[in-house]
Amino acid sequence: MLENFQLTESAPISFTSLFINLGVGAIVSILLKTHYKKYGSTISNREEFSNIFPFILLTTTLVITIVKSSLALSLGLVGALSIVRFRTPIKEPEELSYLFICIAAGLGFGANQTLITLTSVILILLFMTLFKIFRKTSIEKNMFISLELNTNKLRDRDNLLKNINKIILEEVDNFDLRRFDTREDNIEATYMISIKKIDSVEKLMSDLKKNFPGITVTYIDQNQIPSI
Repeated sequence: MLENFQLTESAPISFTSLFINLGVGAIVSILLKTHYKKYGSTISNREEFSNIFPFILLTTTLVITIVKSSLALSLGLVGALSIVRFRTPIKEPEELSYLFICIAAGLGFGANQTLITLTSVILILLFMTLFKIFRKTSIEKNMFISLELNTNKLRDRDNLLKNINKIILEEVDNFDLRRFDTREDNIEATYMISIKKIDSVEKLMSDLKKNFPGITVTYIDQNQIPSI
């Protein structure tokens, strides 16, 4: 019985199926990239990050297609992955979710489950699109605001942070101080703020410049700001 068990025996690989799966995978990876750039909410460079989607999806497809034909290759893959270390941190959970979709799609195409994988990815993206659209219309808009101020130009330096917080709170629904750096004659502060309309942004900038001459105000966001 053991003589019939060939560990190194490989099943034939269909080049036609491989090329079809790689072609469909390429289309799906472009679809994922477009969806992430349009509906993603991370503050990282979405254009640069989404460029890795095709590599991950197609590479996974190729690896699964090869290793599924041989038990020895499957065991070798387990050993190889055990020594791989990824040093680049994933800062946003949303980034991890898109990477997981790429890997899942690659596994499905590599296992030659083309139709069910394609259908599942389309349904997932459709659900995510509807969720993003309704979420944008039902909740406040979050964005970062960065402030830089030279304290030498101020008459009253006492309770400076308290006064800034008071002005911000008058114009936004809520805010959260994320970073505060102070030097000999300069301060830098970064807030996460929630707004419902663009008028709040303009009014907040005007109030800050009026009360703190020379202040630099920077808004950081990659999504569309509400226009109503």
